Amino acid sequence: RFALEDNYPNPFNPSTTISFSIPTTGLVELTVFDMMGREVQTLQQGVVTAGVHEVSFDASHLSSGAYFYRLESQGFQEVKKMLLIK
Repeated sequence: RFALEDNYPNPFNPSTTISFSIPTTGLVELTVFDMMGREVQTLQQGVVTAGVHEVSFDASHLSSGAYFYRLESQGFQEVKKMLLIK
């Protein structure tokens, strides 16, 4: 099944891990956005095999605040919130 997990740790400084799973091999895009909806960074883009995956996000170049990460794959979309505290 498709799943986007909560990042760990949350709140974080300066890096965190985001886990997701997809049931079949396919295109995946995992993107981070700021509170204004501007894209901050694309963490994963391309074909990913079925299964559970982890992606690290280094936010050392960003300011403290709330950010969102979105997983899109094969018609599935989910968004979660994370908090960067420096």
